Amino acid sequence: MDNNRHLDLDSIIEEVRRQYEQIAQNSRAEAEAWYQSRYEELQSTAGRHGDNLRNTKIEIQELTRNVQRLRAEIENVKKQNQQLQAAIAEAEERGEIALKDARRKLDELECALNKDKEELARLLKEYQELLNIKIALDVEIAMYRKLLEGEENRLCGDNPSNVNIC
Repeated sequence: MDNNRHLDLDSIIEEVRRQYEQIAQNSRAEAEAWYQSRYEELQSTAGRHGDNLRNTKIEIQELTRNVQRLRAEIENVKKQNQQLQAAIAEAEERGEIALKDARRKLDELECALNKDKEELARLLKEYQELLNIKIALDVEIAMYRKLLEGEENRLCGDNPSNVNIC
């Protein structure tokens, strides 16, 4: 047996190198394809997240505007509440003043009523006294009239021609 074969190590190495290059190229192509698909997947995910982020930002802006509008409305309502409370306090104060004034006027009217009652009682008493005096005078006049009539009758009976009755 001839062990002297001539081994072409360069061609074997070259063949192994080509095979490894082919494997490396295939691996590189697979890695590149995987990288490319992963990159596209990440880009689409990033795009979705970007869209979600934009939508979230728009939603946050709308909510911020709503919060500002609600804060402004709350401030307006607080101002209206303060104005109403001030108006209520003022109305209560005016009511108390009017009530005090009404009580004072009521006291004055009651005092005037009492004075008028006293005056009316005094006038009634004077009227009663005057009425009593009038009745007494009427009685006295009636009595004098009777006396005069009696005197006239007496005079007329004695000398009827000398008496003139007017």
